[in-house]
Amino acid sequence: MGIFSADIKTMDDLFLHGLQDIYYAESQITKALPKMIELATNRDLSTGLRTHLQETEGQIKRLEQVFEKLGQEPKGTACPAIDGIIKEANETSGEVENKAVLDAAIVANCQAVEHYEIARYGTLIAWAEELGHDEVVRFLTTNLNEEKAANTKLNTVALRKGVNTKASNAA
Repeated sequence: MGIFSADIKTMDDLFLHGLQDIYYAESQITKALPKMIELATNRDLSTGLRTHLQETEGQIKRLEQVFEKLGQEPKGTACPAIDGIIKEANETSGEVENKAVLDAAIVANCQAVEHYEIARYGTLIAWAEELGHDEVVRFLTTNLNEEKAANTKLNTVALRKGVNTKASNAA
């Protein structure tokens, strides 16, 4: 049986498993983001996280359309990677007392999530193209582009909006 939760015999099985993985991950992210929004003190950061929460809800809807086009029921499968990233984010945020440093930690933790999603969507797009699932590529590409944009916005908040500078100057 290996590391996956179900036997995977074909590339189509692997693709479906990957979709279930990212569907689960997006669902877990919608549960984790409100806490990050609540903890963030930088206005640009909290606004960006609120916007991305709405985008994530839209990404889930697009994934449901992907499942529908493939004749599958939308469902997730446990994703230890995203669970670990979220667990680490929660633990880190509980350890940081200084609010400026906490904002920098939130940015870093959210970027870890974005990088995971970017990797997963990139792989799913390549697999969809290889398998001839052209009807779902645009949905996955839209999600990928939103994740890349979210990562860029986090970089901007950290570097140009002063999160890193405030954190480095914190006593």
